[in-house]
Amino acid sequence: MEQILNTQLFGLLTIIVFYNIGLFIQKKAKNPLCNGLLIAMILIILFLKVTKIPYENFKIGADIINFLLGPATIVLAVPLYRQFHLFKKYTKEILVGILTGVFISFACVVIICKMANANSQIIYSILPKSITTPMGISLSNILGGIESITVVCIILTGISGNMMGETVLKIGGIKHPISKGIALGTAAHAVGTSKALELGEVEGAMSSLSIGVAGFLTVVLIPILANFI
Repeated sequence: MEQILNTQLFGLLTIIVFYNIGLFIQKKAKNPLCNGLLIAMILIILFLKVTKIPYENFKIGADIINFLLGPATIVLAVPLYRQFHLFKKYTKEILVGILTGVFISFACVVIICKMANANSQIIYSILPKSITTPMGISLSNILGGIESITVVCIILTGISGNMMGETVLKIGGIKHPISKGIALGTAAHAVGTSKALELGEVEGAMSSLSIGVAGFLTVVLIPILANFI
């Protein structure tokens, strides 16, 4: 048994099994709150706790999934390529929308953290919440944040965007597919983009674009803005 736990296959199969269980529950429940990714995370945590299997054993296989995040993000360029004519047509509007999203994200984090009397290190840890995990971890380290808090915030941001993004867009009366894509990609990175792809190819393409642009703007601008906190 110990030999199995120390292989990459154990962590990989654990993720695949529980993720598919999460997707099954999501499809049956047909409720935005029953998010497949969130359910899978909770089930894996419970499984490791009940069986008392060390996280390190699970992580050996989980690192494979983490490695594949890069190639998976690159694949998102396919719908963007197909809809590139829309980017050329609405370049200014798209870039202004993404830049606005980056500034609003920064302002919301700072204001809420200040109201909660959080220290600077906590603020720095939360600021990268809306960009992909590799970029977020790098930015958190540059700012002097706590890496583990940053990862949790990025995950929760993505899941909440995936769960509630469509509802929020409906409440806000946002109907244009480009606007929907920009909002989901800028606010909830790759996990939000998976929801955008469900809405349509244009939404998915614009969301894919937003991931890269928002990530770049965040990494460049946030260290500068952080000096004024």
